[in-house]
Amino acid sequence: MIRLTRIVSAIAGTVLFAATAAAAPIEIKLGHVGEPGSLFDQTSQEFAKRANAKLGDKAHVTIYGSSQLGGDTELLKKLKLGTVDLALPSTVMTTVAPEFGVFEMPYLVKDRDHAAKIRDAVITPVLVPIAKDKGYEIIGVWENGIRHVTNNTRAIDKPDDLKGIKLRVPQGVWRVRMFQAYGATPSPMALSEVFVALQTGVMDGQENPLAQIYPSRFQEVQKYLSMTGHVYTPAYVTAGRSWSRLPPDVQKALAETAVEMQPVALEIAARLDDELLGKLKEAGMQVNEVDKAAFIEASKPVYEEFAKEVPGGQKLVDDSLALGKGS
Repeated sequence: MIRLTRIVSAIAGTVLFAATAAAAPIEIKLGHVGEPGSLFDQTSQEFAKRANAKLGDKAHVTIYGSSQLGGDTELLKKLKLGTVDLALPSTVMTTVAPEFGVFEMPYLVKDRDHAAKIRDAVITPVLVPIAKDKGYEIIGVWENGIRHVTNNTRAIDKPDDLKGIKLRVPQGVWRVRMFQAYGATPSPMALSEVFVALQTGVMDGQENPLAQIYPSRFQEVQKYLSMTGHVYTPAYVTAGRSWSRLPPDVQKALAETAVEMQPVALEIAARLDDELLGKLKEAGMQVNEVDKAAFIEASKPVYEEFAKEVPGGQKLVDDSLALGKGS
């Protein structure tokens, strides 16, 4: 009788544990490389706030910034494995499909209004299905930012000023080719490694949006900020293997919130650009404008190579540029 009672108690305990476990919210892990206060941090935190309000007790979005879950390349791998649920890849998407390299073309995007048009007319109908075929589900398109060059050697006015400068760039073939065309010596490196590389002189400079430069404290180890504005990079709210395992209502809430955040991300980015330029000047960085016409002229070989090497590359460029006419 005692033994039967123990068995019944054990079964009841198991059922209770299972019921409790079933009631626990699903954790949605969102990983990114941005530091606290960065654009990635602010947009992902706002996304989590909005999504969690919709999800209630069903699921909970948790943010892991500062490369806690790995750099961009590692995050793509973890999305494929299903150990990370969402990430914010940007330039690294060119390693998934070469078509994403259209956003590596210098001076392609005129401004954020133009970027929004490209998002709706090129990214969503053309690039999102390409990513899906590769195992990645892009549920929203936010922003990484408008990129500028910092370094410790000299102020950059024309491409020739970059000659001999060891410049950190993100993963992706086209950023390397761009800066090689300008005369620099570019090297891909994870963002989490850049501060020390600049501090120790392994790299002379780097290029990033202001919303990455300031939160990453590059102003502490860089003297010159040249407002090249050479590339506008989107950030893709991307899911992977675990997406299909989520309940449909959870998928719906996450996808709706990611799209809802698209104009918000652009607004936050514009505000940060205004705020952070002043802070970088206050921190002692020497800021200068550049001869953009000279950079645009030096960029022509990169466009030619992209059109030759990427299937449909010329059309992607032409369609994107056309959307900027009159804006």
